[in-house]
Amino acid sequence: MKNYLLILSIILSTSFLACKSDTKKEENKEPESEWVNLFNGENLDGWIAKFHHHEVGENYANTFRVKDSIIQVNYSDYDEFDERYGHLFYEEPFSSYHLKFEYRFTNEWMEDAPDYAYRNSGVMFHSQAPETILKEQDWPISVEYQMLADEGDGEPRPTGNMCSPGTEVFFEGEMDPRHCIESSSETFPLEEWVQAELIVYSDSLVIHKVNGEKVLEYTKPQIGGGVVSGYDPEIKKDRKLLTEGYIGLQAEGQGVEFKNIKIKEFN
Repeated sequence: MKNYLLILSIILSTSFLACKSDTKKEENKEPESEWVNLFNGENLDGWIAKFHHHEVGENYANTFRVKDSIIQVNYSDYDEFDERYGHLFYEEPFSSYHLKFEYRFTNEWMEDAPDYAYRNSGVMFHSQAPETILKEQDWPISVEYQMLADEGDGEPRPTGNMCSPGTEVFFEGEMDPRHCIESSSETFPLEEWVQAELIVYSDSLVIHKVNGEKVLEYTKPQIGGGVVSGYDPEIKKDRKLLTEGYIGLQAEGQGVEFKNIKIKEFN
């Protein structure tokens, strides 16, 4: 009898683990039908530009443009950069989601842009609404998935970092005072396409991925800190947790391209 019960127990345990494994496989499936393309590959319908020194909706000098199913940050029509920090926002806010996109840097660089912007760009998220960004406000109050490329000097330059214009986050369990937190990613050369992922759970957990690997994790994104100037003080309510916001592509004087921008929202 004891042997019989032992065999029965093994059979039931094996069946349970098999069912659990199948369930996990189902949970890990991400059918393409669940993903929504934010960029239609043809034009900038559904996107809103905002540049420092300009009113919302003005795509200064056609900076953001579409070519070959790619959104370009292109400075060919500029005479000077003149601190025209730009962002291209998707028209709807999001709260909890998985965002995927690909990017690469080009050789285009505005010489009068700030040095830190060289081979540097980003995607803003949990941002204030574009219509609330004042004409002379430099950056949106938001959290940034920062992208960097190799400067050619042999120094490591990880991508998929976090920067916090007008915001703060908790890193390793504590409020981190740094404006930017480096990821664990490798350094990528100029003009190489990189796959980026951003997984956001409202105001709790944020995960950055690069080419499928998790490179950074932090929690409790909230309004606070400095860096941003020229904002409406009614918008910057420090210590307010960010439960949702807008997604924006960045333009800071460095040429960059984006493609395959898609999102899957979590219930």
